[in-house]
Amino acid sequence: MNKIRKGDTVIVISGRDSSPAKRGVVKQVYDDGKLLVEGVNLVKKHQKPNPMKNQTGGIITKEMPIQASNVAIFNPATGKADRVGFKTEQINDGGRTKTRKVRIFRSSGNAVGA
Repeated sequence: MNKIRKGDTVIVISGRDSSPAKRGVVKQVYDDGKLLVEGVNLVKKHQKPNPMKNQTGGIITKEMPIQASNVAIFNPATGKADRVGFKTEQINDGGRTKTRKVRIFRSSGNAVGA
């Protein structure tokens, strides 16, 4: 189970976009430990025209993946970056108990996304 998932709001804690700490929503999580975050790590890319895909050429601004260690999950209750932990919960399901793993904020113990 990953600590940061698609749809989480994260804040940049180190790197080029950290000075006025940028926030964004995770669009995609890659297997190599990188994240694609909306509005973060923007680069200029020189693109050739491709008439087959109906693309024009020129200089475009594009989001690039950022290392997961350079971001932290954003806690809306405190308004700051926070760490993620895990807790197991017991659930009654028709007479039998099941356990499930839940992500929590380390500072408060509240569930992430709840």
